[in-house]
Amino acid sequence: MNPPRARVAAYVVRNGAAPGLLVFEHVGMPQAGLQVPAGGVRPGEAPADAVRREVEEETGLRGAVLVRELAVDERPHPVTGRPRRTAFFHLQAPSGTPDAWEHTAGGDGADAGMIFACRFAPLPLDRPLADGQDRWLGEVDPLWTAGWDLSEPGG
Repeated sequence: MNPPRARVAAYVVRNGAAPGLLVFEHVGMPQAGLQVPAGGVRPGEAPADAVRREVEEETGLRGAVLVRELAVDERPHPVTGRPRRTAFFHLQAPSGTPDAWEHTAGGDGADAGMIFACRFAPLPLDRPLADGQDRWLGEVDPLWTAGWDLSEPGG
């Protein structure tokens, strides 16, 4: 049996009168859905370092402050069924971050070179994130708990 793939996911929150969650969509790939920054942990890399790297690679956002690890989710990949272990983290967006922007993903992963339309979605969310990525938002603020059935794949 293969060990689970180590992954991280980031809830980058912008506080204020209208709190928002950093999300993105793949430009030209609407089927990928609305997502938060997430990806694999490199060998020898600490998960806290990996989550900061993924935020920067996928959104271009620098300076997000790590608040805390929220949860570890162990679910198989929705397409391949391969085991994976994802640590979810809460980060605080730096002041002055724009409401929306486009970013060409960096790094050496499968998404390198893809264009992501990034924005802060109002909280609580009005629709689920891809692959159930929103399942731990209630750990940041109970008012942000998703109002849909998270037991269903992708919901």
